Amino acid sequence: MGKKIFVIMGAMVVLAVAATLLSVEPSLAQKVEQAIAQTPTGVGPGQLNPDAPKGLLGIPGAPRPFWLWCILWGIWVGWIFSTVGAFGGIMAGVGHITVFGLRAYGAQFKDTSPVMNKLMTDTIRVSNQYLVGLSALISSINYYRMGRLVLPLGVSLAIGSILGAFIIPWLTAGKIQLSSYIGYFGLAVFVIAFVLFYDTTERGQASKKEAKAAAKAFEESVRTKKTGAETAEMGAKVTQFNLTRVRFTFYGVEFSFNPLLPMLGGFVIAAISAFLGVGGGFLYVPYITSVVGLPMYLVAGTSALAVLISMIVSIFSYMVVKQIPVDFLMVGSELIGVFVGSIIGPYTSKYIPDIWLKRLFVLLAVYVGLRYVSKGFFGYSIVPPFG
Repeated sequence: MGKKIFVIMGAMVVLAVAATLLSVEPSLAQKVEQAIAQTPTGVGPGQLNPDAPKGLLGIPGAPRPFWLWCILWGIWVGWIFSTVGAFGGIMAGVGHITVFGLRAYGAQFKDTSPVMNKLMTDTIRVSNQYLVGLSALISSINYYRMGRLVLPLGVSLAIGSILGAFIIPWLTAGKIQLSSYIGYFGLAVFVIAFVLFYDTTERGQASKKEAKAAAKAFEESVRTKKTGAETAEMGAKVTQFNLTRVRFTFYGVEFSFNPLLPMLGGFVIAAISAFLGVGGGFLYVPYITSVVGLPMYLVAGTSALAVLISMIVSIFSYMVVKQIPVDFLMVGSELIGVFVGSIIGPYTSKYIPDIWLKRLFVLLAVYVGLRYVSKGFFGYSIVPPFG
């Protein structure tokens, strides 16, 4: 599959998204109107003031994030996802939940208007996934060109993800309270941090000799400043492909896996990530490094391809099947930043040692996990920003 195929695929995705949005726009607007109608009016907490300026989704008094902050946050989201193959959705969630104040706003309706509370939860989930979807598309193209995407593995994960990405939005949309969502969000991240931290220890590293050898060879090529064409030639090359075994080489080191296992893993990961409203990279990364045993330099691109497919299915499920609205003034500004960050990430990641990419992942996971576990289940963040 060449570069032109990826470009054509990207154009088809954009056109499909645009057509879908045009077709469901009236239903989405009606969903917001119904939530507003079921919320008591007034100027107190948990009430809507009809005279207040319209904010998110056209709701009176709702937050309206400044477009420049949205672009800057989008750059961070795109860069971190395209660098480590994860945390795009989680960082998008941090932005929507905390930085832009959607959690504080939606939480006040827990008792007065459960419909509005759950609508904000679902809006956050879908908005997160739009940001990750664009970053995944750009990252897939760039990493494939650089020889750092294992296509059969990404496709296997993506095939398994389709059912999970469809069924969870169908089962949970409109049923999850904001506080519960935030707590589960943090708990999942926190657990994964410990899994990948183990991989950075001496014992964890000892079991991954092939990944270490491949990473060392790649880092040497960067130090000797080989051209892009030369590094791509040494990149991931499939040598065997059938229903039970795939073999490929990366910088002279051979790897293999049974494609049926990633299909199962893709289903589980997509189901969890669709529930949380994230891309799933924070699960794909430890799966690809710990279960499949690949170096981090192959993880970001491979994870991005799997995430892209699951995001397309999940967004379709939320917006078309369950008619969950998204504020495209906010998301559109963020997507500009995501585009910029996603272009930069693949070119900067090659200068970061493999183990430090993992440690960056772990550091972010611990912080995010602590914040949202404490905030969701105990009502107060134990890490800054407090409260």
